[in-house]
Formats: sequence, structure tokens, C-alpha cells
Amino acid sequence: MGATNAANPTHELDAPPWLRVESTLMATANAIRDAYDARLAPLGLALSTASLLAYICDFGPVSQTRAAEHLGQGRAVTGTHVDKLQALGLVERRPDPEDRRVWLVAITPAGAKMTAAIAEVDEVFRADLRDGVSRADRQALAALLVRLQQNIRRSSPDISSNPTPTSTPTPTSKEAS
Repeated sequence: MGATNAANPTHELDAPPWLRVESTLMATANAIRDAYDARLAPLGLALSTASLLAYICDFGPVSQTRAAEHLGQGRAVTGTHVDKLQALGLVERRPDPEDRRVWLVAITPAGAKMTAAIAEVDEVFRADLRDGVSRADRQALAALLVRLQQNIRRSSPDISSNPTPTSTPTPTSKEAS
């Protein structure tokens, strides 16, 4: 057997760390987040705040705790995002009629309008992102990523106690094919 070429390894484990599947997944996730952030910047939002706003629009009024759990992030981070959205007039905090200790986050009319603008950005970006990638390819990739998430939670007790969503949160509930 000959020596493996780092530019064209015969096996994933022969590849340098920056060419292994985990590094590729992380780089792809970062590139997607950066692209969403850049496309949402003209609206004054980033992917994290846009995703929260879309969730509140679809399922609100909701508590910050419930929103944090759905988005797979901490309550403090979610609170910071709610503060920003509230300062922009896109959401408002309301007392929970069933529990005076809890505040619910609700969409405002301006927030609903912004959610429609986010959906437009999302639709264009998804079309660009999915260019040349078939529906079957996307379904296979999604199934593989969910399986990797399950493996991570099973093998990492500290992560399994704080479950993450089984799919990546998107800034809109509108399903693109």
C-alpha cells in the first residue's frame, strides 16, 4: 500500500483534521449562520433574534423559558434577545394570567410585519442554499444529522440533560421544498 495523499485521502481518518466530517459540519453550520446574519442585517436582526421572533409569531405568547427550550439555547441568552426585540418594538412582555411570577412574550403588529420580511429573506436564501441539492439529498442529510445528534446526546451525559432540537431552528415556519 502506498502513502495516502493529504489532498485526496483514502479514508476519513487519514485526512487532516480540517478535512474530517466534523470539521466540515462545523464550518458549514458557521457559514450558514454567517450568511443568514448578513442577509438579515438590513432588517436589523441576526439569525438568533429572527428565529426567536418567528417562534413567538407562530406559538406566542410564550414564556422566555419555553422559547429558550424550543430554540435550544439558554434562558439568559433568550432574555437578551427578547430585550432587543422589545427595544425594536417587535415583541412585548405581558403578565401570564395563570402565573403572576411569569411573563409571556407576545408579537406586536410591527413584529408580525417583520416576520413576513424575514420569511422573504429565508425563502431567497434557501433557494440559493439548495441549488443543485435534491430533496432526497436533503432528507438523507437531515436523517443523518438527527442520528449524529442522538449519538452525541447518548454519549455525552452533560449534553443529554439539556436536549437540543432535533432540527435546526429556522427563521420562519414556512416550509420550503
